[in-house]
Amino acid sequence: MKNRGLALTAFFFAATLATATLVPAAHAQATILPLWPHATPEPPQTTEPEIDTTKPTDALFNGKRSQRLTNVTVPTISVYPAPPSNNTGVAALVFPGGGYVRLAWNGEGTDTCDWLNHIGVTCLLVKYRVPQPTGAAGHYPADPSDLEDAQQAMRLARAHAAEWHINAERIGVIGFSAGGNLAVLLSTHPDDVHVLSTPAAPDVPTINGTPRPAKPAFAIIGYPAYLAVPPAETELDSVYTPNKFTPPTFLIQAENDKNYGRNALVYYRALMDAHVPAELHYFATGGHGFGIDPSHTPEEHWTHLATFWMHTTGILPSEPHHEPHSPGPGLGSSPSNGQAQPCTMDTLPPQSPNHPAHPNPNNTDNPCPQ
Repeated sequence: MKNRGLALTAFFFAATLATATLVPAAHAQATILPLWPHATPEPPQTTEPEIDTTKPTDALFNGKRSQRLTNVTVPTISVYPAPPSNNTGVAALVFPGGGYVRLAWNGEGTDTCDWLNHIGVTCLLVKYRVPQPTGAAGHYPADPSDLEDAQQAMRLARAHAAEWHINAERIGVIGFSAGGNLAVLLSTHPDDVHVLSTPAAPDVPTINGTPRPAKPAFAIIGYPAYLAVPPAETELDSVYTPNKFTPPTFLIQAENDKNYGRNALVYYRALMDAHVPAELHYFATGGHGFGIDPSHTPEEHWTHLATFWMHTTGILPSEPHHEPHSPGPGLGSSPSNGQAQPCTMDTLPPQSPNHPAHPNPNNTDNPCPQ
C-alpha cells in the first residue's frame, strides 16, 4: 500500500500543545441496547450480580475515581451521539480495559465519549462480558465471547446507522489495555463465524442472510495488553497478525509500562511489515492505564495527536465541525483564498489560558481556528 504515512515519535518531555477542553458527554442522553436480546452465545460466566468494585485505594483516572464494573453477563452498547451541530457522521466503538476481569467504565469509557463527542464523533460504548477465565483459557481463540460481543456491537452499529445518524462505512474502534487487545482482535478477526454455531445466531444482524461486516474502519489502540508473547515480549502472538481486514491504526504506549510496554512496539512492527498505515507515539513515562486526559505528563495531549491523525488520514473531514462555544483541536478553517490548508502541530490554537499556543513563525496565515 502506497503512502502509508508511518510515523514513530518518542517523547522525552511534555508536549507544548494546547490542552483540549472536553465537553461532558452528559449533554447527550445515552441510548442503551442489549447486544444479545434473547441470550448470550455462551452460558453466563458467573451467577453473581453485576457490581462496581471501586475502592478508595484504587488508582485515579484523569484525576478522579472510575467505576470498575465486573460480573457483566448482559453485554450492552451505549450510544452517545455527537451533537447535531457538530456531527461528522464518524463513530467509534469504545472498549474500556480492566484485564478481562473488570471494565474501567469512566476512566477509559465515558471519558472517551467526552472527547469523541467534542470532535463530532458518535461514541458507542461497549460493555462486554467480564470476568473471563485467567490465562490462555480466557483469551481468543479458546474463549471467543468478547470477540463475539465486539463483532455484534459493530454489526448493530451498522444496522442502526441511519437511525443514529452515522455513516456505516466510517465506524472505527478504540480500546485500552485489555480493551486495546479486544480492538486489535476485532481488527484482525472480524470474519470469525463461531457465533453462528451458537443459540445467539438469530440475533446477528444480516443482509440477505449474510452477517453484516464487522471490520472497523480505523483503530485507536491505547497501551494494549496480551499482544506480545511472554516473557520476552519481543514477538507478536500470531493470533494478532495484521491481515487484509486490519484498518489504519493509531497506537500509544509508555516506555515505563512495566508489564506491557513492548506490546505497541511489536504490533506496530507487524503493521509496517503488512503495509498497514499506522502511527505510534511511544512516551517516556506514563506507566499503564493513564486514560484519556492525564495531566502534566508527556502523554498529556495524546488525544490532540489522535484527532490530528484522524484529520490527516481522512477519517475526519479536513475542515472539522466545531460546537459554537467549544473550539477543538485538528485541522483549520479555510483562509481568505477559500482553499483549506492543514494545520501543523505547532500552529494549533490555544485551548486554555494556561497553555498558550506557539504559532509557526514561518506561517503568517495561520489556518487553525481561533
